[in-house]
Amino acid sequence: MDTQIELSGQPCSDRVGSTRREPASRLLAHVRHRSSLEGQTISQMYDLYATYYDATSPSLFEKDLSDKDWVVVLQDEAGMLAGFSSLAITEATINGRGLRAIYSGDTIIERAHWGTQALAFTWLRFAGTIKAQAADLPLYWFLIVKGHRTYRYLSAFSVDFYPHWQIPTSPWANAIMQQLARERFGDAYDSERGVVSFDCSRGHLRPIWATVEPEEAARPDVAFFLRSNPGYTRGDELVCLTELSRSNLRPLARRVFEQGLHP
Repeated sequence: MDTQIELSGQPCSDRVGSTRREPASRLLAHVRHRSSLEGQTISQMYDLYATYYDATSPSLFEKDLSDKDWVVVLQDEAGMLAGFSSLAITEATINGRGLRAIYSGDTIIERAHWGTQALAFTWLRFAGTIKAQAADLPLYWFLIVKGHRTYRYLSAFSVDFYPHWQIPTSPWANAIMQQLARERFGDAYDSERGVVSFDCSRGHLRPIWATVEPEEAARPDVAFFLRSNPGYTRGDELVCLTELSRSNLRPLARRVFEQGLHP
């Protein structure tokens, strides 16, 4: 099942990676159209994903991947897969206003490479490129979150995001989340809770990776996530949204985003 983007170590990784080898001295990330991926690459992506996720299968993974437009592929210097993030570009008209959104799909980085920013920076630059294609339309990051670390990443990335543990969701953001979630998930979207919940999990972290340490659970943002999505351990996902714009991105994220906006 689609999830959130996992870009580095703390605070942004729920989808952890393997410890099969020592981290390479340098990681390379590049964007590929989903249709250009070879079967071997897709198999490697699934193997990495399935190492840390239950309730998945090659057919489910490939079906989810087929719904995406692009994949950010992370490799070490030997060319071995170290992580990836899939995404889809969607357009919508909500209350008479047009917008575009980047929807994040399956994403993972090997545990040995936590802390790298190669995937994060490549993703952000590409987001800037997407924005430049339709500069007059607002661009949003639409994601569903099943881990508290990914939820924390929203605050590292952007100033305003939803849902927020301190401020109510604006009517405009709520309208976007409601429409995009209904269109993509149908009856699996519980609008009252703001959660996507399937009858049977379509992928959830194995228990060893889903554990929340007491000191983490005491954080107000993590406590909010756990209250809002208590079923995260069985695959429930919290619908989230943030605008990708100069004014809403924090300084480092904004600088990288602008590299794609003005190549």
